Amino acid sequence: MASADVPIPYCGLPPAPDTLWSRWNLDPILIACLLVCAAAYAFGNAKAARAGQHMPLWRQATFYLGWIIAAAALISPLCPLSVSLFAARVGQHMILTLIAAPLVAAGRPFALAASLWHRSMTRQTAIAPLCASAMFAALIWFWHAPAPYAETFRSTLVYWSMHVTVFGAALWLWTSLIDASPAQAGRVVVAGLISTVQMGFLGALITFAPRPLYTPHLLTTVAWGLTPLQDQQLGGAIMWVPGCIIFFIISMLILWNDIVRAELIPAKAVSR
Repeated sequence: MASADVPIPYCGLPPAPDTLWSRWNLDPILIACLLVCAAAYAFGNAKAARAGQHMPLWRQATFYLGWIIAAAALISPLCPLSVSLFAARVGQHMILTLIAAPLVAAGRPFALAASLWHRSMTRQTAIAPLCASAMFAALIWFWHAPAPYAETFRSTLVYWSMHVTVFGAALWLWTSLIDASPAQAGRVVVAGLISTVQMGFLGALITFAPRPLYTPHLLTTVAWGLTPLQDQQLGGAIMWVPGCIIFFIISMLILWNDIVRAELIPAKAVSR
């Protein structure tokens, strides 16, 4: 039981293994925000279509799929499990930044919003991928430092500051990679490699740390058959190995697409 002077984390008290699947996060404010954002995207697409700026159906589908995955990461029992296990919190972050964010970004929500506000839809600046990767790296390292991480368990505002800034930076990064022109292929590769290397390095540091670093989990891992250090090592490995692989593969696919487009455009110009 939590004492009166110890705040309860946003996702609640640490769950027992036999009660985990009954611990869904049905926060009405969160659910309302998720539904409003999805509805705004649908409304924006409908309005853009009436103006002759129809978004391809496959892009709309990727947005909704990514948004559903993001919602599942925040609403499902993964939320309370992240109170018990550092590995679960890292897994939640990887789902949000490496699976949900690129899918949402492929739906081009920022470009859609720009068109609705009658802003120019010109391409991003040349250094956008590098700036986005630097911002993403800074936030990943900051929020996985022991002190800021521990603060997310004491304050709901800090908890959501972590999630919103990390997911927002991931959206900016993936948007800058996906929407890059063929001429920016080199910067896309550098930005992807920076993101891959920094996540791998941080994951390795966490994995090989000689002692537990994250105090909120010192007393919550035993119920799951793990020591705090084992839990930390598992979390570091999740960030290090799958995180690096997913980021590298998606970055290379984006690069390959840019190369193909760069080769096809001159060929079409010559044929005309």
